[in-house]
Parts: sequence; C-alpha cells; structure tokens
Amino acid sequence: MANLLYHRPVLLYESIKALNINPDGVYADFTFGGGSHSEEILKQLGKKGHLYAFDKDNDVVENTFNDSRFTFTRADYRFAYNFLRYYNSLPLDGIIADLGISSHHIDDYKRGFSFRFIDAELDMRMDINSSKTAAYILNNYAKEQLTEIFQNYGEIKYAGKIADTIINYRADKKIKKVSDLINIIEPYVPKNKKNQFYAKVFQALRIEVNDELASLKELLLQLPNLLKPSGRVVIISYHSLEDRLVKNYFKTGNFEGNLQKDFYGKIISPLIPVTTKPVIASEDEIRNNNKARSAKLRIAEKK
Repeated sequence: MANLLYHRPVLLYESIKALNINPDGVYADFTFGGGSHSEEILKQLGKKGHLYAFDKDNDVVENTFNDSRFTFTRADYRFAYNFLRYYNSLPLDGIIADLGISSHHIDDYKRGFSFRFIDAELDMRMDINSSKTAAYILNNYAKEQLTEIFQNYGEIKYAGKIADTIINYRADKKIKKVSDLINIIEPYVPKNKKNQFYAKVFQALRIEVNDELASLKELLLQLPNLLKPSGRVVIISYHSLEDRLVKNYFKTGNFEGNLQKDFYGKIISPLIPVTTKPVIASEDEIRNNNKARSAKLRIAEKK
C-alpha cells in the first residue's frame, strides 16, 4: 500500500482521471514518492498493463510494490527515456509527475529542507548520493551566483544584499545549520511575512541543490519521444517557476511560450493542452492538506 506518512498526495483523483487509463497500457510515474499515484494506476491496470516508476530518493525504495506489473528505477526522471528504451517499453500510454518536495522531506529534520528545525544541517538533497548540499552552495558560491539563485528561484527582494551578508558571514565561520541561515536573512524579513520569506529562500536553495528546473526542462523535451499519439501527460506543480515551464511547453512546444504556426496557421507543437486552465484543489482538500493550496495540475496529449 502507498505510504501516506512519506507523502500525502494532492489532486490524486483528478490526476488519475486525467490519465484516461487503458487497462492494457504502459504508464510511468516519474515521482514515485509514497506511491499513492502508482497504487491508483495499478488498480486500473489489467494483467497486460505495466507501470514504470522513478525516484532519485533512496528512501522511497521501502515504499515500492511487489507486483509483476510494476518496475521501479532509482533515478532522476531526466534519464527516463534512456531507461525506458533499455526496458523496451516505449512509447508510453501515459505519464504522471507530481513535482516538488514530499511531506517526508519536510518532516525529516535530518534532510534539512525545513526552516522549522533550526538545529538541522543545511542539506536539501533529494538524492543523498549527490555531493552538492545547501551548505556547500552557501559556503562556496560567488556573490553573483547566490544573487541569481535568490532572484530567479525565489523571486526575493534584496537578493544582492542577502548574498553580500552571506559572503561576510562566511568570512568568519562556516554556514552549517538552518539556524545559521535564519540569522543571516533575519534583517531582510518583511513585517508579518516571516514564514513566506523563509519559504522562498529555502525553495531557491532547494531548486539549486537538486537542479530541479533543468530536470523538468529535460523531461518536457523528452515527452514527444516518450508518448504514443494520443498518450497523455499529467504534471502537478507547486510554484510559478515550474508551472510556467509546463504551461508554455504544453501550449507551444517551447519554454518561452512563443507560438509558432505553420503555413495553414496551425500551432506547431508536439502536444495539445487538454484543459485551458490548470486543475486546482477543492476547498475541502485544501482544508485537509495545506500543500494543496499552491498545486496546479496541467494535462496534455500528444498529437
């Protein structure tokens, strides 16, 4: 069974419905996590159907299923095409990806993802075999790099001043723990918006540590080669940086959102958005799971 303690899924019913599952089809869950989406897909697959699941976090291995119709690969979804070609399982009938951070990452103080645990090490790696931690970035990146991270990935005011303060702080001592980072950014916290500000700073560092936007871009670019004609892709995102990339690529086939048309005026894009607006969580779901507040689900179909 799915591990709800590891991750509480958002828009579960809506995302599975959007896949329009063929019982004999082949599907991929690119963000396995606690296994909730995979479990629901398997419920709808027949004996001939198969599900491939991917996740780069080693902790999810204990959540995997003993099912002949299920294959798990511990890897970043940016490498999905190579693995699926190796499994001789292309093209797919459908793909799902629930982006962002899991409940497990936030609640495990050892992982260093949350500003709630001030004594935790600044880690933030989804793949613990990676060498780049948040502490490494804060202690080694140049001012220009730090400024860019906070501006682009956190959309934070005073990004340059925060970068300066980090450089000055680390001249005397290492930045190791969450409390160190909180002390550094404290002077820049807007009135009555402490948690929102901390969340943006931690989001920016997490995206850099895990190369999240680059991975998402690589996944999107692979979609035409991963899917069958009429195959569907369902992606749930949690902040505007992710959602913008998904929205633009689904609509135009590029990340900038530039419409290109052929001689007959038809949009040149490998995918067709199934809905014009994202699917969002109900008020009931938001009340029961605060993370659902920022979730946006987008659906597209291969031409």
